[in-house]
Amino acid sequence: MLNFNSQTLDDLAARIGKAIEASPAKDIEKTVKSLLQSGLMRLDLVSRQEFDTQAQVLLRTREMVERLEARIAEMERRAGGTTATSGTTPDGSVPPSIAPAE
Repeated sequence: MLNFNSQTLDDLAARIGKAIEASPAKDIEKTVKSLLQSGLMRLDLVSRQEFDTQAQVLLRTREMVERLEARIAEMERRAGGTTATSGTTPDGSVPPSIAPAE
């Protein structure tokens, strides 16, 4: 059975580390990393933090739109069915204030 002590393993790890640093593999690693970073920069990606921030903004905006739609529906109901979205009165005519100029 092999008997390795901590010092022997540390020496072996240090020698392997030095060998890798001096080898062409280290240069290849740097080149690949540089190419990947360059490619990702061209993709115009956003960070996870920015994505999460925009998702929260979108959620709040959707909630606000739903509240406003509910308020408009209630106002239309109280006004007797006038639809603000279509711009017509209950009888289907266009109010003079929004009728096109002739």
